[in-house]
Amino acid sequence: MWLALDEGERIYLVEKYHEASRTSVPNATAHAVIHVVVENQLASPEQTTVRETLERLMNEGLGRHDALHAIGAVLAAQIHDALQPGAPSRFSEPAYQAELKRLSAKRWWAGEVPE
Repeated sequence: MWLALDEGERIYLVEKYHEASRTSVPNATAHAVIHVVVENQLASPEQTTVRETLERLMNEGLGRHDALHAIGAVLAAQIHDALQPGAPSRFSEPAYQAELKRLSAKRWWAGEVPE
């Protein structure tokens, strides 16, 4: 059902969820876009590392929403790195996968992964 929705509708639904839960974020739309990308990856059969990471984080004690935030933080950091002057001109899927494999609830709780 998720992938049947228009991308804009997905972003809108995530923004509304955060509004209803009174979650304060610096940029609601950017936050929702990262959420949607992670949800899209979870729905994709090719993204096994993302699904394995979500499951591992939840088994380590994170709720699904916090686990999504942790994965999204890794994604956002990888996007940020790719946009820096002098960086390779594209997103590095291998680097993203490697960071997901290093990600843990303990690192998230310790603030070692940017929120």
